[in-house]
Amino acid sequence: MKKVLNRIFLILGIVVLTGILAAGLVFYFKYGRGLLAMQKDAKNIINASSRDSFKSDQTSLLYDTNGNLIAEIKGAKDSYYLDITEIPTMAIEAIIAIEDKKFYRHGGLDYKAVIRALKAYIDEEGEITQGGSTITQQLARTIFLTNEKTWERKIKEAFMALEIEKKYSKADIMEFYLNNIYFANGFYGIESAAKGYFGRSVNDLTLSELCFILAIPNNPSMYDPYQNFDDTIARRDRILYQMILDGRIGEKEYKEALDAEIVLVKKKQKKNDYIETYAYRCATHAIMEHEGFVFRYIFEDSEDRARYEENYNNWYTRCQRKLFTGGLRIYTSFDMSMQKKLQKAVDNGLTSSKEKNDEGVYALQGSAVTIDNSTGRVVAIVGGRSQKFAGYTLNRAFQSFRQPGSSIKPLIVYTPAFENGYYPEDKVEDKKRKDGPSNVDFAYAGTTTIEYAVTVSKNTVAWDLFNEIGPEWGLRYLISMDFSRITRDDYYPSAALGGLYRGVSALEMTAAYSALENEGAYREPTCIVRITDANGREIVSDRIKTRQVYDPEATRKMTYCLTKVMEKGTGKNGKLDNISCAGKTGTTNDNKDQWFVGFTGYYTTGIWVGYDMPRNMDDLPSETEPVRIWKGFMEKIHKDKEDVPFPDYIKKPKEEKETDEDKEKEEEEEIEEEEPEIKEQEDVNEPAENDDEYNKEDEPLEEPDDDGFGEDDEDPVDESEGEPENEDPNDEGIDDTNETDDDYDVNEDDFYE
Repeated sequence: MKKVLNRIFLILGIVVLTGILAAGLVFYFKYGRGLLAMQKDAKNIINASSRDSFKSDQTSLLYDTNGNLIAEIKGAKDSYYLDITEIPTMAIEAIIAIEDKKFYRHGGLDYKAVIRALKAYIDEEGEITQGGSTITQQLARTIFLTNEKTWERKIKEAFMALEIEKKYSKADIMEFYLNNIYFANGFYGIESAAKGYFGRSVNDLTLSELCFILAIPNNPSMYDPYQNFDDTIARRDRILYQMILDGRIGEKEYKEALDAEIVLVKKKQKKNDYIETYAYRCATHAIMEHEGFVFRYIFEDSEDRARYEENYNNWYTRCQRKLFTGGLRIYTSFDMSMQKKLQKAVDNGLTSSKEKNDEGVYALQGSAVTIDNSTGRVVAIVGGRSQKFAGYTLNRAFQSFRQPGSSIKPLIVYTPAFENGYYPEDKVEDKKRKDGPSNVDFAYAGTTTIEYAVTVSKNTVAWDLFNEIGPEWGLRYLISMDFSRITRDDYYPSAALGGLYRGVSALEMTAAYSALENEGAYREPTCIVRITDANGREIVSDRIKTRQVYDPEATRKMTYCLTKVMEKGTGKNGKLDNISCAGKTGTTNDNKDQWFVGFTGYYTTGIWVGYDMPRNMDDLPSETEPVRIWKGFMEKIHKDKEDVPFPDYIKKPKEEKETDEDKEKEEEEEIEEEEPEIKEQEDVNEPAENDDEYNKEDEPLEEPDDDGFGEDDEDPVDESEGEPENEDPNDEGIDDTNETDDDYDVNEDDFYE
C-alpha cells in the first residue's frame, strides 16, 4: 500500500511540475522575451545616464516658413536647480509622507502598492486606476517615459526604477525628483515653484507654504493653485495630517501650518506673441501624436470626457516639457510678413475703441486666422489686439469659443442640404412658422431660392432645412472637422442659426471654410511643418492629414452661393476687386459677436470681433465689422496675384412640366408619326386592326428629376443671432489643455429674432 501511495504522489508531483513547466514556457514565449527585452532596454538607458541627464535643459528653436528664427524656447530648470543640501529638510519629509512612506526602505518598488494597484485593476475590469508608484518610479516616468496608463509603461517604469536605485543614492534620487517634477503653470522643480507662487526661494517658505506647493505635483491640473485653490489647500491639509501621524512634526507646528494664510503672488507670464503660443500648442500636439496619443472629440458622457481630459492633461504636461527642455528644432508655416499685415488689419479695425479692463487689456477684441489653401496650414494667427502690456491675455484665435451666428449655416445646413440633392436654384419657402425663428428685418419673401436665402441670410429657410436633414446629421460635419466644444446640448434646431452651447473658435471656423474651398477635403489646421531634435533626427515629418468631409459637388454649389453673398448680399462690403472670393457673415443675438469667414483660391481667413465680456456692439463704427477687416487684409496679400476662378457646379437638369393639353397633343403627334409605317405594313401583311404590336412604344418616357426650383433677388438683410460665452481675459496661453469651459444655458428664443 505504501508503494502504491508513493507512486501516486510521484505521478501527481510529475503532473504538477509538468504543468508548472508548461505554464512557464507559455508565459515565456508569450511574455517572457518581451519582458527580458524591456529589462535590457531599461538597464541600457539608466547605465548610459549621468547626473547631467537629470539636469539637462536644452533650448528649443522655432523657425518661420523661410527658415528664419522666430523664438528661442527655454525652460528655467538650470538656473533653479538645487543640490540636495540646499533643499529644506521639511520639504523632503513632506513629500515622503504623502508620496512614498517607504522611500528609504525599498529598492525602487513598493510591492504591496503594486499588489493594491493590481487588485484595483481587476476590480475596475481592466482600467488602471491606482498607480502604486514610488518616488523612484515617478522620477523614471518623468525623465524617460510617458504618462500613458498602460501595463507596458508600468513594467518599463519598474525596471528603470530598479536600475536607478542600483546606480544612484537615495539622496541623488530625491534631488533629481524635487528638481524635475512639474508644479503647474510652467514651473518645473521646487525652486521654480517657490519663486513662481510666492516670489521667494524655497528655503524662505513656511511649513504651510512648502506643503502647499508640494500638493501640486500629484495632479498639476487638479491642484493648480490659480485655478483650483481650495483643492490645493485641501491636499496641503492632508500632507500636514500625514506628517503629524508619522511623527515628522508636532501638534503645535501642525495647527500653526493649518491656520496659516496662503497668499500667492500675482500670476506672471512671459509675454509671448500669438504665433508663439499657437506654435507651442501645435508642437506639443504633434509630439503627443508622435508618441501615440489619440485625440478625441466625441464622448459617451461627462465621465468619459473627464477621464479623457485627465489623460490629455497628463500627456500634454509631459510633451510640453520636451518642447521647453528638449533642444528641438520646430519648423513652421508662419509667414511673418503676412502675420504683420493680419495683426495690423485687426488693430486698425478696432482702433476706435480705447476702453480697457482692470488688467489693462483692451475690452473690445478681435481674433483672426489665415490658412494657405494649397497646404491647409496656418500662415498667420492673431489672438487679440497688440498693445504695450506687461502681461499676457489668452490667444482668442484658438482658446476663445464664441457663438458663430449665421456663419455656421454653410457648414451644418446648406452644404449638407446640397449633398442631399438640393441645388442653389431650388425653390423654398421663406415664411414665419409657428415656433420657428423670425428674420432679422421681419420681412419674408415667400417662395424664393436657396441661393437668395444664403445671400441675404434668411433664418427661416436655414431653420427648415436643418430640421429636414436633422441636427444629428448636420452637426456630424463639425465633429468630422474636430470642432472641440460640440456637446449633446447642441442637437437642437437653434444650432442652425449659430445657437451652440459652448461655441466655436476662429481657428475651427477658418479650417472648416478652407475645407469648402478644398472641395470638401478637411485638413487638420496646424503650423507645424516638421520637428527634429538637436542632432537633426526627424521627430515629426512633413505630412498633411486629409479627410473627405463634404461631397465635392456640394461644396461647388455652396461656393457659388457664397460668391453671391459677396456680390450682392451681406458680405458685399468685403468683395475683392479682380479676385474671385466667397464668404459668409455671422452676427449673434443682441450683436454681441460678429464674424466673417471667407476664401479665395489662395487663402481662407476668418475674423471674429467682440468684447471679452460680451455686450452689444451697435454703437461701434462700421470699420469694426469683420467683413471690412477681412477685405483690408485680403486685398494686401492678394496684390499682384492672378484670379483663380472657382469651379462651376453641375446645373440641375431642366424640368418638363406637362399639362393635359400637352399630353393630348403629344399623343396625336405620335399617332401621326406611326400612321405611314402602319399603312405600309397593311399593304403587305394586312394585320388585324387591334394588333397590339404596333401600339407599343419602343422606350418608356424618362421621368424628370423633381428636385429643382427657380431663383429670385431681394435686398440684403442682417444676420442671425446666438448667445456668446464669457471668456476669462486672463486665461493663460502656453499651457493649453482640453479644459472644459463652464456650462451655461442657451435659450432657443434668443435666436429667433
